[in-house]
Amino acid sequence: MSSTTLFGRDEELAAVDALVDALPEHGDALLIHGAPGIGRSAVLDHAADRARARGFTVLRASGVQAESDLPFAGLHQLTHTVTDLLAHLPTPQAQALLGAFGMAEPSPAASGPPLFLLSLATLGLLGAAAAEAPVLLVADDAQWLDGPTLDVLAFVARRIGAQPVGLLIAVRDDRTAWRGTPGIRELHLTPLAPVAADALLDARHPALTPGTRRQVAELSAGNPLALTELPLTLGTDPAPADSTMLPQPALTTRLERAFCASLADLPPDTRHALLVAATADDGALTEVLAAASTLTGTTIRTGSLEPAMAAGLVHADGFRINFTHPLVRSAVLGSAPLADRLAAHDALARTLQGQPDRQAWHRAAAGGRPDEAVARQLDQAAFNAKERGATAAALTALERATALSEATPGSVARLLGAAELHFELGQADRVSELLQHAESLGPDVLQRARIVLLREWLESESDTSTSRIHLLIATAEQAAQAGDPELALRLLRVAAWRCWWADPGRELRERVVTAAERLPVPELHPDLVCTLAGAAPLEASATVIDRLRRLERAGGYDVVTAATLANAAIMVNGFDHITGFARHAADGLRRQGRRGPLTKTLVLLALATVHTVDWETGLPAAAEAARLAEETAQPRWLTGARVATAQFAALRGDLDTALAAIGEAEGQGLTVVDPSKLAYIQITRGLIALAAGHFTEAFSCVWRVFDPADPSYHPFLQTLAITELAEAATSDDERTTAKTALRQLLASTATNNVQRIRVNLAFAQALLADDEHAEEHFRSAFTLDMSRTPFIRARLMLAHGTWLRRHRRVMEARTPLRIARESFAAMGVEPWRERATQELRSAGEGSRNQSRPDRDLLTPQEAQIAQLAAQGLSNKEIGRQLHLSPRTIGTHLYRTFPKLGITSRNQLCDKLHTN
Repeated sequence: MSSTTLFGRDEELAAVDALVDALPEHGDALLIHGAPGIGRSAVLDHAADRARARGFTVLRASGVQAESDLPFAGLHQLTHTVTDLLAHLPTPQAQALLGAFGMAEPSPAASGPPLFLLSLATLGLLGAAAAEAPVLLVADDAQWLDGPTLDVLAFVARRIGAQPVGLLIAVRDDRTAWRGTPGIRELHLTPLAPVAADALLDARHPALTPGTRRQVAELSAGNPLALTELPLTLGTDPAPADSTMLPQPALTTRLERAFCASLADLPPDTRHALLVAATADDGALTEVLAAASTLTGTTIRTGSLEPAMAAGLVHADGFRINFTHPLVRSAVLGSAPLADRLAAHDALARTLQGQPDRQAWHRAAAGGRPDEAVARQLDQAAFNAKERGATAAALTALERATALSEATPGSVARLLGAAELHFELGQADRVSELLQHAESLGPDVLQRARIVLLREWLESESDTSTSRIHLLIATAEQAAQAGDPELALRLLRVAAWRCWWADPGRELRERVVTAAERLPVPELHPDLVCTLAGAAPLEASATVIDRLRRLERAGGYDVVTAATLANAAIMVNGFDHITGFARHAADGLRRQGRRGPLTKTLVLLALATVHTVDWETGLPAAAEAARLAEETAQPRWLTGARVATAQFAALRGDLDTALAAIGEAEGQGLTVVDPSKLAYIQITRGLIALAAGHFTEAFSCVWRVFDPADPSYHPFLQTLAITELAEAATSDDERTTAKTALRQLLASTATNNVQRIRVNLAFAQALLADDEHAEEHFRSAFTLDMSRTPFIRARLMLAHGTWLRRHRRVMEARTPLRIARESFAAMGVEPWRERATQELRSAGEGSRNQSRPDRDLLTPQEAQIAQLAAQGLSNKEIGRQLHLSPRTIGTHLYRTFPKLGITSRNQLCDKLHTN
């Protein structure tokens, strides 16, 4: 493109030049937006030319409206020239990309689309290309790129900082793209200033008369494309004096009319070929010519395009035809009568035999009335799109199929399928509209049950009333009577979650349990186990734990089952079982690229590993969960990730980080009515206050979980919170209050055999006992197996040693205090280590100063990568496991070595083991 179109763009060009010039050092992304014709394409061309001049690889794509519903069409445009590098990727990633491009059969997904896997594969492919030369991706008119491609580009944009990969993406101001990419730098192209506009007219149209020049300047309003194109249609004579009485169209309309003026002079065959090309979802020359021939009933050859090429509307080679500007395509479509546009779609549909998905789209676009056969073909296209990870394209297909439906049952099923997909995308407002539409069509019993379940997903964050549980139970009974016990159990599982989030009373919880146990499903069905755990976390805990153990021994469960069982375990405080199930589920879900359930599973894993003080597992899990929760818009699990982050920070003694994280969690938690979430927040605030030595504040926070009048009241989390309450109770009044709560818990858990609950209650009994009974309770507590609760055991040792010292049994006190200090030090729990050290000093024993472990200086991701590298894994192997490029792994290790005071990889094992 001529440099004259870049008049007045010095500042904008400097921004893209800086991005290109910095690529050998680091990657970056820039979103360029502006009105149609404002110069976005010219800026992109300038950047691409600069990158090529420096020897970089330039990958380009341009969105077109007709192609926006074809999954991964844009990604194929971008990467087709580097697909020879797929051999460098792990086989599952390479196969995923080939399947997405229709070059191989897509791997069947167990549940949900493999978009995450495809994104990782794209990142890996770009990394492989960047190993040879820096890579610049250029995407023009991204508002017309298909949704899955935009999702992949958003994923890439968030992760290219450590690689020599740049991304420039341009969109129109009146369109929305990249909703899920907060924080990306933006460049807004504004209309040219009058001086720059005059310079552009001088360069491109120096012979304009003063009157025409004024008219062009007025109508163009500083738009470079208008300044360039309008003089071609206005000619050399100014408009008549009464031209101001004519309608004043929008700028884009004026530009499209300018292009239409040249279209009118083209031969009929050329116009027909252009119409088919503008309608087509692919610019393949042979398809365009074949469909144009079908449309006209005559043979259309390549020569028919020459007048359009001479007019500067298109350019073509032996394989493809491309419009010189997206507005040309818009002008072609806008100038054609509706009947001609429908006929072009029909011609394409008849041409695309053997390509059922593309054919379905054009058949749907060509028809103006219901057609069940086309609707069924779109159903299949939607299924294929979802299998390839193109949820947005699947949605469009289902919604179009709904519009074409002739049979009401098919319409309802399609609406509900679309609603479920919208929910996966976090588009709750659209889900409500679809459900209302489905309800208006008279759904059958099972369809009504699905509607109730979908509404529950929508409103679970905002309503904790018991009426919702009653509705779920009644609907489940109807679904069971209609012959779908699996759907009934799903409804009851959600009802059980509601029971756990906010206790509705024993009677209603027993109704949920009774309804679930009546269903003809195996007793080890994971949804049944989860339902029992949620609806009867204290009463049925023995049954749940027994079934979890049996399932663990049996093995062979899939990742969805593992995730469900991890959820069941956490609701009964079965921390001995959470980690195994959650690890298995997280590994499998991560391999499959299923980010939604992976987020929740990582939160469960992080919360479980807090109790074992497993930094290497828990911190990376919390960090990954927080990132995924933000990317997938899951506020509940974002709160959970922040709670886990705050708890780990409190244990480490990083109180600033802990307070910041729990503050963010509380801000999120207060937007919903959820006692379980609020209880977790108060327990965490109590832990932070204990770490700071603020016992009164800690007691005040944790007591809210026990106070029936407080929104944070949660009877099922009290068995966790009792340890913090007992440790925080220092005054006589606090101890009296805590003892009352403890007695109530002992009564309600008399038959409970969950190991963690028994340990917690024994801990609280020892700390709250009167002097004459304290020794007995300490000894009783130490007889329990605390191998999986090292933090509780060390705190019990500290409390016992402190009690002995205060009763002047100083020599006896030193042993438990010494064990406590060394245990805290080994775990890296700094506040409690310091407290044990102070108690030892008071008992007459000094201690050596212990500096902060070097590994504490690492970020969670650096610690995770260093740990894997210490195990002997290569950068490529680590990257494959964590879904990062080998270059990114190398960058993290490069930053890690100085923090650990080492210079080579082979020192990692000794350093991490020592610390």
